[in-house]
Order: sequence, then C-alpha cells, then structure tokens
Amino acid sequence: MTTAFPEIPYLEWITDRADEATYDLASSDLRSADDEGGVVPSTLADRPDPEDDETLVRQLARTYDVPESWVLVTAGASSANVLATCALLDDSDHDAAGEDDSDEKPQVLVEKPGYQPLCAIPEAVGARVDRFVRPPEYDFDIEPRRIGAAASDSFSHAVVTNRHNPSGRLASRDELAELALAASDAGGRLLVDEVYAPYIDPARDGPFGGVSAAGLPNVVTVGSLTKFYGLGNLRIGWIIADPAIIDRARSISLYAPSVAGPSRTLARRALHNSAEIETRARTHLSKNHERLAAFVGDHPSLSGRIHAGGTFAFLSHDEHDGDEIVDAAWDAGVLVVPGRFFDDDDSFRIALGGAPDEMDAALDAFGDVLDALTN
Repeated sequence: MTTAFPEIPYLEWITDRADEATYDLASSDLRSADDEGGVVPSTLADRPDPEDDETLVRQLARTYDVPESWVLVTAGASSANVLATCALLDDSDHDAAGEDDSDEKPQVLVEKPGYQPLCAIPEAVGARVDRFVRPPEYDFDIEPRRIGAAASDSFSHAVVTNRHNPSGRLASRDELAELALAASDAGGRLLVDEVYAPYIDPARDGPFGGVSAAGLPNVVTVGSLTKFYGLGNLRIGWIIADPAIIDRARSISLYAPSVAGPSRTLARRALHNSAEIETRARTHLSKNHERLAAFVGDHPSLSGRIHAGGTFAFLSHDEHDGDEIVDAAWDAGVLVVPGRFFDDDDSFRIALGGAPDEMDAALDAFGDVLDALTN
C-alpha cells in the first residue's frame, strides 16, 4: 500500500510559538517554569525511587487494573497514537484477508471537531479518513449512532479524545462503552486518546483519578505523563489494549523511536510518588479552572462552555472569527490557537496549563485584547 505523509498544519504552526510568546494560553499541560530546563524535573527531584523490580509496565498495569501483557510503553503519546493506529489497521487487514480482494483503503472515523494529528496519522499510513460529528449545539456529545451511520464496509476503527480536544467535554466510561459497542457493531474498534482524562477534581476511582475506557471490550487507549503530570520532556506515553494489539504494536515499534532509559527511570519515580504529584496537579488544575471560568464570565463577547474541572475550552467571539482573535492576541504577545486547526474557523482554543500566577498575567493581557476589539 502506498503511503504519504501529509503536512500537519497545526503542529507546524504551533512549533516554537510558545517560546516566542510573552503569554502562553495555548499549552494545556499542567507544568511550572521550575520543571523546564533541568535533566531531572523539579517535580521529581529528591523523591524516592521504587524497588528495582518495580517496572514501569508493572506500575501502569496496576494503575489501569489490567495484566502487564496489555501495556506497551512508548516514546510519548504521539508515538503511541502512531503505533496504535498501525496495529489497528494491520489487525483489520488481517481480519479481511481471504474474504475480499478489494483494494479499497481501510476506513478510519475521526471525531469532528478534533485534534488534527489524529486525522493525519491514519492518512499517512494509507487509510481513508472520514469524520463523524460531535455537534457543538449538543455540547459536543458523543453519539454512538453516528459511528454506524458513517462506517463503510472497510471500517477499521473510530478515534475519540477524552477529555474532548478542543472543547474539554468529559465522557463517562458508560458513554465510551456505548461508543465501543457501536464501533464493534460496525465491524471495527475504538481508539481513545486519554491524555486529558485525569483532568478532574476531586479525583475519581479511575486511573490517575480520572475516567478511562481501558479494559473495555474492543477498545485501545493511549495515555502519557505529559499533560496531567506536566512531564512532557520525559516523552513517556503508553498504549493499553488486548495482547494481540499490544504484540503487533510492539513489533511495529522497532521502526519508531525507542523509549530513553533515563526517561523510563524518571517515569517509574513519578508513578512511585503518584499520590503527592497528583495532589499537586489537582490543586494546579482547580486554580486554573476557576480562573478560566471567571475570565469567560467577565467577557460577555465570548461564547462557549467551561466544563467542570476543565482548563481549556473552545470559544467564539460575537464579532470576530478565530483568526482575527488569534492575530490580535499574537500582536500583543498572547498565544491562543485558531479554531481552523480544529475544524471551526469561527472559534479559538484557550488553555491554561502554566502556573496560576503566570495565567493571571496572561489572562489580563488577553482581556485587554478583547476589550480593544470590542470597543
């Protein structure tokens, strides 16, 4: 099968902008300035390590309450999504072997609006990407019937994010189970990118105190230490899936970047000290959620819901489209993301990932931009 690697405009646009901006309202990982620049992030400095036999795979398996054979550690969530996609497409190809000599490309259904790389990855490895809608007028709800309506005979799998990127809506495990059943009825599987799933306060009973589809029949999930733990420089992600998918993804991973030994060691330390780190992250999360909700409430020109516990949202302005808002903000040194990268030219995504006092200054600057546009 011939493959091509399409451009990913969002990633090309965002690269280096956070470093150039005076105020970053685009980055969504819960990080602090102290965690940048050092070999050992300050979050992990002076914390104890687990016993030598406590592997990262074992820690993650215990976190997700699955066998170790269901876990594959990857070089970040982006790598996890690539490997999971390839394994799912390969699995669907094997399922079809001998049944049909058609050259029709396997179909991958991706939520709309959605995170652009999740469309680019399956296209890059030879799939046909179609979309199913999460309607903004219904608060970006996930409706299982839309999977069956959009699936073709070559359907491989559907892709969703939870929390939904860009809106921040959080689906329950029951909702995800219904979506997985719809994908199964259509002849495929469900891939859930869960990097934002722990963005909940107070914590729940799921992995990292969040919601997860891991362990549900017919489901593959992806997670990482980048967002909630704020440890993006480690480049640690993972796939949780049944052993057939994990084994295929592990074989494919020989073509991908390997996981660095020091990163694996520091990730083990992070999970060993998870209670303290997650408590700190939830304090950070709640403060930034309150700031974002208050900011939107104070600016009647903005429309869009701030979901409970969310620190990012998909907003629109009464008088200006997404690019006009983004351009005016950039002129003032404020970075927000245009909605065109999430299938909606009229909107923009704002995210509060940095330290709360930094976010106060950033929101003040962005508020001045909105006031100038409105007056």
